[in-house]
Amino acid sequence: MAVIRTVCGDIAPEALGICYAHEHVFCRPPVEDPDLILDDETAALQELLWFREAGGRALVEMTPPDYGRDARALHRISMTTGIHLIAATGHHKEAFCGPWVQDRSIHELADRFIREIVEGIDGTTIRAGVIKAGSSLNRITPNEEKVFRAAAIAHRHTGAPISTHTEAGTMGLEQVALLKSEGVDPGRIIIGHVDRKLEWEYHLALARSGVYLSYDQISKEKYAPDRLRIEFIRRLIAEGYGKQILLGGDLARKSYWPSYRTGGGPGLTYILWRFVPWLRSEGVPEAAIEDLLVHNPARAFAIEQP
Repeated sequence: MAVIRTVCGDIAPEALGICYAHEHVFCRPPVEDPDLILDDETAALQELLWFREAGGRALVEMTPPDYGRDARALHRISMTTGIHLIAATGHHKEAFCGPWVQDRSIHELADRFIREIVEGIDGTTIRAGVIKAGSSLNRITPNEEKVFRAAAIAHRHTGAPISTHTEAGTMGLEQVALLKSEGVDPGRIIIGHVDRKLEWEYHLALARSGVYLSYDQISKEKYAPDRLRIEFIRRLIAEGYGKQILLGGDLARKSYWPSYRTGGGPGLTYILWRFVPWLRSEGVPEAAIEDLLVHNPARAFAIEQP
């Protein structure tokens, strides 16, 4: 039997609903830029209620411990809003994971990841439902490699999917090769931030490998215009890979959230109220859109129970 492991307990995959695959809701990363610190529960509640009004039902909260995860806050926010939140174990890229990883063995890391999925996070019974691993720009450092190998062990023990950070979209194929070498089925891998590197042959190679492609920088025109994201999504669907695409915004700044009143947007409603209608206007069929928002996340984030 497959389940989705949320911070409020396990649910059936068909109960997940419209889901963004890579977001940050509440986190206190060790950074100097205050815009990256999302620690206002009132703002989070308001933003998620707007998301719910737009039709959203679930978010994958990709904050690992080295980026300032707070499982108790996520549980409170989920309980209050009714939005399903999937919490992450694992680690971020070298810049964040280094102090957490450098003096730990692969098996020590894997044991902690497994414990957070099976038992709970930070002494709670709130369990993680996805494993994060990340790499740096154009390289996978030794510490990052340890995290990937530990993530693979944790995946094999728990069935939880692995969702990655790629810096500016780089190293996705190398991440796939590393995880496959550790026995991970590509269908249980989600490669993040692929729309930071909009090179068609790269995206086609990732799709052909069997992994999920996370188009999770939607609305961030500073990296690429959304019209190109739509073009790539349309082309992948036409090539038969529509069931391997996930959507998200990775809105990890106060200035991205209208509820913080510091920047005005685009907010969690952008994908549902602006990007999805744009997909429709470009001829993407309704069934394909339902795959992107509902069916693909339900498969990608499912955990097979023994």
